[in-house]
Formats: sequence, C-alpha cells, structure tokens
Amino acid sequence: MTFKVLIVDDSSFYRRRVKDILDQDRSLEVVGEAADGKEAVQKVKSLRPDVVTMDVEMPLMDGIEAVKRIMAECPVSIIMFSSLTHEGAKATLDALEAGAVDFLPKRFEDIAKERSDAATLLRTKVRLLARRAPIAPSRPKPATTTGLLKKVPPPPARKMPANAPKSTFVRSSTLLSGSHEATEPVNVSHVQRSGKRYRCLAIGASTGGPVALQKVLTHLPERFPFPVFLVQHMPGTFTHAFAERLNQNCRIKVKEAEHGEAVVAGCAYLAPGGKQMEIEKRAGQAYIAIREVDPADIGYKPSVDITFNSLSHIYGGDTLAVILTGMGADGREGCRTLKSLGGKIWAQDKDSSVVYGMPQAVTVDKLAEVNIDIDAIGQCILTEMS
Repeated sequence: MTFKVLIVDDSSFYRRRVKDILDQDRSLEVVGEAADGKEAVQKVKSLRPDVVTMDVEMPLMDGIEAVKRIMAECPVSIIMFSSLTHEGAKATLDALEAGAVDFLPKRFEDIAKERSDAATLLRTKVRLLARRAPIAPSRPKPATTTGLLKKVPPPPARKMPANAPKSTFVRSSTLLSGSHEATEPVNVSHVQRSGKRYRCLAIGASTGGPVALQKVLTHLPERFPFPVFLVQHMPGTFTHAFAERLNQNCRIKVKEAEHGEAVVAGCAYLAPGGKQMEIEKRAGQAYIAIREVDPADIGYKPSVDITFNSLSHIYGGDTLAVILTGMGADGREGCRTLKSLGGKIWAQDKDSSVVYGMPQAVTVDKLAEVNIDIDAIGQCILTEMS
C-alpha cells in the first residue's frame, strides 16, 4: 500500500530535501507541495493526502492557522517542523492544540547525530501516522488576550451502573500487527475503586502525548493528594514551555522538574528534555535528581523506563503507572518492575492513541490491566486514587 504525502514549506530547498528523504521509501508517495498555508489548505482538499508535513512560519497563512483550517475542513495527520527555540516550542504547542499530531526539529542535525538516522525517523513517523485515521480536536481553543489557554473544568464524571464490576467492559479490539503477537486487550471506560494504597502517579508518553497529557491532567484537582511524575519524549527547549502551558491549563500545579527539589503532593513534575529524571530518597524525603546524559547515548532522553525504575525504589508497588500514546516500547521495562512489586499499570487504548506503540508494548506483555480511552483516563485516575 502506498501512502500519499503533501509537503508544505515556503523554502523550495527544504521541500526538495524532505521529498528526497521520503522518496527513498516505496510505501510513501509525495503527491504535492505547497509554499504557504493557504495553498496547503487547497491542496489537502484536492489531493487528499494521508499525511502532511508542515512548516510553522510561512507567508500568507502560517502553519498554525493552516492546521486549524485543515482540521476543520478536511482532517488529516499533520507533522510540524519547528525550530528548537522557546518561541518555536510555543508555536508548535499551538499547532498540536489545533490538531497536528507530531513534530520534528526543522534542522535535521537536531533530530539525530547521523543524517541517515534522522531520515529514517522521519520516514518512520510518516508511515505510522499515515496508517491512522485523523482525529479532529475535541474542543476549540478558547480565546484569550495572552494566547494561552484558560483553565478549564474537567468533563463531568459518567455514572457507573449499579451492578458494574471493578472494570466495566466496553469492547475488545485486536492490536496492530507487529513484533508482538496480537492479543485482546480489555478496554474500559470506567473503573471502581480497587481499595489499593497509593503514594504516587506516574505517566509516560511520546507521539501524541502533549495533547493526551493535557486531557488527563485537567481532571486532577488543585490538592491532588499524591505527587505526579510525567515523562514526555520532547527536546529540552520544549519541556519548559510545555510545563508552563500545562500549568496554565490545569488546576494541579505542573512544573519542569529541577535537580535537588523536594517532592511534594499536589505537584506534577515534567522530566526535562535531553536529560534523565530519577527520584531519590534522603532522610525519609523524596527528591528529584536530574542527570545529564552521554551525547553518544541514542536512547530516549528523557526515558520512561529510567524514571519508572527509580520510582520502584522509593514508592514500590504503591504506584499507579499510565502509559499513553507513543512510538516504540519505552516504559515497558519500568512498568514490569513496578508491577512485580504490586504496582498497577494502565494503558491508553488503540482507538484514541495517535500511535499505539508504547501502550501496545505493555498490553501484549500482560503488564497493563486495562486499556482506557484518553477522554476517560483522568476520571478513572480520580476514582482509583480517591
């Protein structure tokens, strides 16, 4: 099967560069190019691509406005190309809120040390996103004078049937075929309190994670009784802006984690991009430890596995770990360790995941107890941890 791609960038040189990379994959066909957002909207309607690669800064209509128009009129999976600056991060987050599903640094040397690795990652992302049905934004962005989203109340909780079991079965779906054998995950939209003791909540995410994390965290109250540890695969220049935005949107406090700070309940700590976040304990108090990583390390930075494994030494099985949408299998081994100690593992379901990779990994290895729609995870967390 061949997937159609539209390349949008005001630089003809950059469009040619992206096209040369995608042309190396026989399953990808570049069906058109556009030099600005206005032309992109028109070509999406006429060419019906499976994936669009979109620059943020363009004349006539920028990438953010183009994403809004496309997702409103002819939804399609969109990957943004962004500069690794604070302003670039803010613009990219705006594009993700408007409906784009993923982003990559515009400079290929910022993606990977070797150009061939960067090209492979781009082709992989395009293929994965081409296979999924586009998901239109669930709600419009409220207008503000600052350009930031206002804090919004969570959706009302859905009532549980009187005779519902601990996990209310909704439907089963077969996992995407891949390196794992297909299995039938239990998909639920509600849970009943299990009575388990907790001391922390941990969430890992990658592709599609920024929007998914916001959906989950907007459910948590200002005085949530546990610390929350967040690991999102994201460049270092993005995580500070992302933490600021989450803090604006959510009632719980959200911040980029800092080395040496004491962990307190009611605060969500976002792992800094390009580094590793671990939790340590001294004199009975948990502290954040931010580790620099070897530049030669090609692993995830930050890594869900590294953070989750450190939690196992401090909180043991008193942890609820949630794996959200994302490529790869980061988080699986950390979840394995937590579950061996009695921790509870949940995963986002296939239908609401941008990429059902990380959730699939913990599901097929029978680590995740259930798969849950992203719109229901926040309320399920409140029910389980209340």
